[in-house]
This record gives sequence, structure tokens and C-alpha cells, in this order.
Amino acid sequence: MRQIVLDTETTGLDPAQGHRIIEIGGVELLDRRLTRRHFHRYVNPGREVEAGAFEVHGISNDFLADKPPFAQVAREFVEFVRGAELIIHNAPFDIGFLDNELGLLGAEWGRMGDLCTVIDTLALARARHPGQKNRLDDLCRRYAVDNSQRELHGALLDAEILAEVYLELIGARQASLVLVEEMAISLGSARRAAAQRPILLPPRLTDEEALAHREFVATLGEEPVWRHYAA
Repeated sequence: MRQIVLDTETTGLDPAQGHRIIEIGGVELLDRRLTRRHFHRYVNPGREVEAGAFEVHGISNDFLADKPPFAQVAREFVEFVRGAELIIHNAPFDIGFLDNELGLLGAEWGRMGDLCTVIDTLALARARHPGQKNRLDDLCRRYAVDNSQRELHGALLDAEILAEVYLELIGARQASLVLVEEMAISLGSARRAAAQRPILLPPRLTDEEALAHREFVATLGEEPVWRHYAA
């Protein structure tokens, strides 16, 4: 399975108001493992970056002045993402901008839905963590993903961070750890019965803790399952 974790930065919030893409960043996953392949381009939007957008990503008009227009990077971008499954946080935003850029090139370029399928990690996070904040920074804190370098938004950095968050969100990292452990058992001693300890480990409970446990279990009724562990 080939997936591209993707992010964009823009001049503003709405392509219908003439706003354009200024940065595209994407990293490749094969079978949910990061490869060394990535796509990263800055794009001259042919218009001013709004002050509010600049506060978010810090990409200035002066910096973009000598960058190529989207038309010059479009074919390379399309070939990078074609046939992949795109992983995007708040996908309608980025897909809306990308569809707009392709549309400005002409109807023959089609739309992103003609090239790729899309998974929205914001929708995944909301389903898994209903009622909680699910911005990328929130998910980084929740899953202990290091985002210490993310002082400002940046398409490639955010794509790299989102890739780690996505793997945590779908449980792929935990599954990989289980698989590694199972492989170690299989290679080492799967065909041998586990040896019993020659001397049992001493109990870790103090006498006072054991007494308190028995007294608590006695309050649970005549035949609670916990009575089997009251000794």
C-alpha cells in the first residue's frame, strides 16, 4: 500500500477568494513504513500573502518572489501522488486548494479525486477522541510525538509529524511492536514450553496491604470472583 502524507501552506483561507498554495510537502509511506521519498516545493502564488496567514507559517512575499508558479511544479506533483492514498489533516481544506490549482491549469488536469483516494486524519481523530481537541499539536501531545521544532507551520515538517501521528492514530506502531515481539519468540523458543521458576517470587504485598484487600473483598458479597484472589 502506497500512501502520501501531505500538507500545504497558503496565502489565506479560501481559494474562492483568490487565495493560492505557496508550499506543498509530502512524505511517502509504503506498507505504513516511511521511505526516503518526499516531495517539497515552494510556489509563487502571484498574489500577496495575507498577514494572518504569514503569522501562521512565516512565509513572506519576498521569500516567494523567485519561486516557480504552480504550473511549473504541477506535473512533478501529480506524478508523485498519482495512485496513492493521501493522508491529510483537515483534508477538505488542502484538497480544495489543490483542486483549485489544477482547475486553473485547465479541465484536462482533472481533480485530486481522479488521482488519489483521501483519508482525513482530523475525521479519524474526532471519531477516536470525541469531544476532545484534535488539532495536530493536540494529537502530538496525546501520542507523545515530538513537535518541538514546530514553532511555525511548514508543509514538509507538518507532513513528517502527521505521518508519525497517523501511525499512532491507527495503532500501526503498537502492531509493529507486537509483531517484533512475536517474531522474537518464534525464532527463539516458540517450540519450547516456558520453564517454571525453581523458586517462586516472594509476594510484593505487605501484611497490612493483604489484610486490607481481604477486608475489601469481604464487602463484595458471597461469591465474588475476587474472593479467589483474597489469600
